[in-house]
Amino acid sequence: MRSLSEIETAAKRASRAVGFSWGNSEEVGKSIRLLEMFGLQGIKNLNYYYKEKDTKNFEDLNLISEKNEPSSEAFCPIILGISFLDQIKLIENFETIKFKKIAHPIILLSFLSRASEISGKKIHVKFDQNEILLNLNVNISSNIFNKEFPKFANEIEIKFVNNQDNFTDSEWNSLYKLAENTFVEESESLKQGAAGAGLTDND
Repeated sequence: MRSLSEIETAAKRASRAVGFSWGNSEEVGKSIRLLEMFGLQGIKNLNYYYKEKDTKNFEDLNLISEKNEPSSEAFCPIILGISFLDQIKLIENFETIKFKKIAHPIILLSFLSRASEISGKKIHVKFDQNEILLNLNVNISSNIFNKEFPKFANEIEIKFVNNQDNFTDSEWNSLYKLAENTFVEESESLKQGAAGAGLTDND
């Protein structure tokens, strides 16, 4: 079994070999490592993409807006992913971000997972009939695990999910009341011990 370090290095060097800069290649390496760590087919899909790259005119998207559509074949998932990371502080304020035509969307997915960590918000991704929730780069939940990931997405919709508690105030108060039973009342000796050196000086 290949280590995550080997996977990252191979993906980085292969990306440089097909024409990406070393900086962009490093980002690809990190993202493919992430996919494999989550049990998704990063190496397989990167291979597919690089085989198609020379024969298809995939389009770079450097400036992301709320609605994005390529003028030709499809967006390159790598440049799109890097642009997403670079512009995260701006685009996280968009209500919804939509893209038309993205090649090998699983590659973009890894960049979005990293963007979730940077923004501190979950990211909900919907394309065709598939839904994915990216949770701060800690995990990925989806209804398409154990299925072949599509090589092309006709439409992708991305939303940042505002953080909120999954419990009511009543549920919190009930649990906190139980927790209060473990609190220790502060005695006079504890107060003196916490105050510093006390009355004696050993220097």
